Amino acid sequence: MSGKRIEVREARRLAEAALVAAGASSESAAVTARALVAAEVDGQPGHGLSRVASYALQLRAGKVDGKAHPVVTATAPAALGIDARNGFAYPAIELAIARLVPMARASGIAAAGIRGSHHFGQAGRHVERLADEGLIAIACANSPRAMAFHGGRRPMLGTNPIAFAAPVAGRPPLVVDMALSAGARARIIAAKTSGQPIPPGWAVDAYGQPTTDAAAALDGALLPVGGAKGSALALMVEILVGALAGGAYGWEASSLFDGNGGPPRLGHLLIAISPEAFGHTGFAARMDALLAAVAGEAPARLPGDKRLEGRMRAATAGIEIPASLYAELCELSGTTAAA
Repeated sequence: MSGKRIEVREARRLAEAALVAAGASSESAAVTARALVAAEVDGQPGHGLSRVASYALQLRAGKVDGKAHPVVTATAPAALGIDARNGFAYPAIELAIARLVPMARASGIAAAGIRGSHHFGQAGRHVERLADEGLIAIACANSPRAMAFHGGRRPMLGTNPIAFAAPVAGRPPLVVDMALSAGARARIIAAKTSGQPIPPGWAVDAYGQPTTDAAAALDGALLPVGGAKGSALALMVEILVGALAGGAYGWEASSLFDGNGGPPRLGHLLIAISPEAFGHTGFAARMDALLAAVAGEAPARLPGDKRLEGRMRAATAGIEIPASLYAELCELSGTTAAA
């Protein structure tokens, strides 16, 4: 597949223009484009520029309100309820991060539940931004149904990402970011397109039988990572963002990839913790000891460090995307494609 290398600034411009052309406000389009390009830079294209076309489709279909302004309610001294108003997730996440930082510093711990939302995107970046402010952060979100309950055959649970970040003196935060499915749905779609099998243990077919056939997997259900343990974690996420934050459950939400149905109304939860609030001043030193332990076990490496390599490359060489995706972005944004 041929590629096209573009500057990060140009990628943001194309994504933003495409979203505005489809009906988003300039403010919503800007924050959304910034998040999508950040995911692309960090090596998560499934949350990156490939989403622009489906976002634009859903804007035109009225499935997502590109002009929505999230509404925040301070429900307790250290808790927020945020209604994304069926808009993109990123404006609501921006609001949550801005409010959580001072709240966590004042109270020691603070949380924001978001409802009526859309695609959560790159979960690790949201917690990393809180860790950049010196806070420990945890986030989780649900997504439309894709995984079966443990022992089930129908897709009911979302892939339900969870993320964690902690500040580390003298270097970027440590970031953990993972979906709870054994394999990514985007990779299964790619395997179907290319006619390749998927690894065993990723999915079951419509009859609940294990399959390595990508088409059968898409007609069936993804499997959780770690079997029953992953299923239990995904269920925990549904409770936190569905029952607690007020979002739709995964089996109630419409797809994030087409214009059919109403708004997905998904839920998210962000928690920020001040390291200074736990009765001792040794957090930084203990983190140093943790990093030293990992460094002493080479070739072991910290989770999330690969994204930093991508950022360094992008800063000097831009990002490479498929030529077909570049052409699509140009068409959606009304831009003449560069040679």
